[in-house]
Amino acid sequence: MSIQLEFFLLGALEARVGDRPVVVGSPRQRTILAMLLLSADRVISVDSLIEAVWNGSPPATGRTQVAICIAALRKAFKAAGYPGEVIVTAASGYVLRSAEHRIDAVEFTAAVQAAHLAVERGQIAEATDLLGRALSLWSGPALTGVTGFPVESEAARLEEERLTAYEMRTALQLEQGQHGPLISELAAMVQEHPLREQVRAQLMLAQYRAGRRAEALETFRAGRDHLVREIGIEPGWALQELHNAILADDPSLALLPHLGIQFGEAVTPAQLPPDLPGFIGRRQELQILDGLLSAETGNAPAVGVVMGAAGVGKTVLTLHWAHRVAHRFPDGQLFADLNGYDEHAQPREPHAVLEVFLRTLGVPDERIPEELPERAALYRSLLDRRRVLVVLDNVRGLEQILPLLPGSGRCCVVATGRCEVGRLLGGHGTTQVRLGVLAEREAVELLDVAIGDSRPASEPESVAELGKLCGHLPLALRISATRLARKPHWTVKHLVSRLKDHRRRLDELDADNDLRTSFEPSYRLLRPNAALLYRRLGLLDSANFEPWVAAALLNTDLHHAEDLLEQLVDAQLLEVGSGRFTARYRLHELLWLHAREHAFREETRTQLRAASERVLSGWLALTAEAHRRDVGDAQPVLADVSPLWHWDRDYLNELLREPRAWLEQERASIVAAMNEAVRLQLGNLASCFTHTVGKLFPGQDAMCLL
Repeated sequence: MSIQLEFFLLGALEARVGDRPVVVGSPRQRTILAMLLLSADRVISVDSLIEAVWNGSPPATGRTQVAICIAALRKAFKAAGYPGEVIVTAASGYVLRSAEHRIDAVEFTAAVQAAHLAVERGQIAEATDLLGRALSLWSGPALTGVTGFPVESEAARLEEERLTAYEMRTALQLEQGQHGPLISELAAMVQEHPLREQVRAQLMLAQYRAGRRAEALETFRAGRDHLVREIGIEPGWALQELHNAILADDPSLALLPHLGIQFGEAVTPAQLPPDLPGFIGRRQELQILDGLLSAETGNAPAVGVVMGAAGVGKTVLTLHWAHRVAHRFPDGQLFADLNGYDEHAQPREPHAVLEVFLRTLGVPDERIPEELPERAALYRSLLDRRRVLVVLDNVRGLEQILPLLPGSGRCCVVATGRCEVGRLLGGHGTTQVRLGVLAEREAVELLDVAIGDSRPASEPESVAELGKLCGHLPLALRISATRLARKPHWTVKHLVSRLKDHRRRLDELDADNDLRTSFEPSYRLLRPNAALLYRRLGLLDSANFEPWVAAALLNTDLHHAEDLLEQLVDAQLLEVGSGRFTARYRLHELLWLHAREHAFREETRTQLRAASERVLSGWLALTAEAHRRDVGDAQPVLADVSPLWHWDRDYLNELLREPRAWLEQERASIVAAMNEAVRLQLGNLASCFTHTVGKLFPGQDAMCLL
């Protein structure tokens, strides 16, 4: 067929039939077209297209909407003047036929491969020309404006291939003595990619060969300053060797055929992100992690897992420890954020993480296996007999971490997460660190250091109160300190006054969308019944409660409620407390505010009122029953209101085995329940509560705590 379609991925996504553009309308159509082009002549399943378009949260009509988009694309090709069939329906999805069409990304890859073959044959000028033609196909960042995690991942891969091709072409040009014309081009590339040491080395060499020795040394200094400031590491040995050679006017530089940096050269990885300045406390947890350095693990790596709620400082602790012990791992440190709890990104697959690790360890792209088992085997082989620290941040599940475990007993792995990864890895001999909020003294110290001026010293009481309002949660403390640092005209007391209103507190602490964004993924990952319980816990006036309260909130039996409570514990949304009579649970105050927001956003007032009434009637019935058991049947019952939830008799006997002690322990909760019944205007329940509390605790009037 003489009519040909042209597809452009190396820049903004476009399709053309001759001079006529193919009008691709909606963002969904663009994502689907990009997915088909990136896997031209291969079947793309409908499920993969749904995943790309909706990033794991598809609507119920997802398959239908994909079919509508495919139909719209076919119509667009015909409207632009192409009569043939471009997108073909397959058994499980769709295929874009590319045989008679032009795709710029395919041409780019073919030209780069041809350049490699030309280099192997010694045809340097031809290879340089091929790479120049390949790079000329680019008009901007690949797939600009197309969204969807798989597409964005492929765009990043194409960008890396572009940079690699550029570095290869530049090396060949330098080998041919073309250093003069390259300087301005390389300077712009260094500005755009300041962390790519090979481009910086090429610029330094071009400047030196052009007689601009001082500029070459300045290029090194600027690069070193950027690396130290942004990442906290020194330049790699190859860049430092080139710097030393320039300082010494080494004669070999004039004859250097390339840069002394081989493509795919093995390096010692140093991937740890910077340590957080002003690290506070956690002495016991650091000692537990130190135990990994002397752990007897045989042929298996030492594995540590740091678990805790959102915002509690898992990553900060782990990176601080990793930097402290980095010298114990002379063969390097690998780091990967697995995005297990990122609202805006899909969890990273071990397949993709291994690709990055293998490339970092010096494996050329063409030698990285395609399949996960082969990648994992090569990774373990490379780390065998080496002493490497591997830090895996934000792990969601066991499947993410197992392929990333080295096989060598000389290596160490530390993972962070909110799930029970440590329990899942029990067979691998893990050291577990459960991270809680800071102690009051540590919270005050963190605020003092992070605010960074004289205000904390002049307002010690307000600083302590600010710590309490933040629940001693490190993330909330740092957010508060940042607000004060940005507003030097505010006193600490002023910020405290803004945080005291619990209806505004999350808004005050969420100026940069950090706090809610941190909490939200844990909630979104809950099963429906556990999510229902979590948000209804926000109705409670006391964040410290017993299992019967959860059962009453849901109007379910005690065992089912306990199962759901344990799901919340596993998700790091609840803490297990110690009760004198039965198990107790505790909800952090900031999570209580988060749960409360969801309750009023997702449920009706009628549903919430009924749940509160069940709990409050339970408090009243328990109080009356405890009084009856304390004084005996001869005394009249204080209130005659039956609970709106069925009690388990054995549990009730266990709970009230010491009725007077129970009444004293729960006095504050009983009074809070009375106040809530009055506030909600629950009629007979409120009046019975007021009468009962007045008899049991004289002088305790309704609403006295509000």
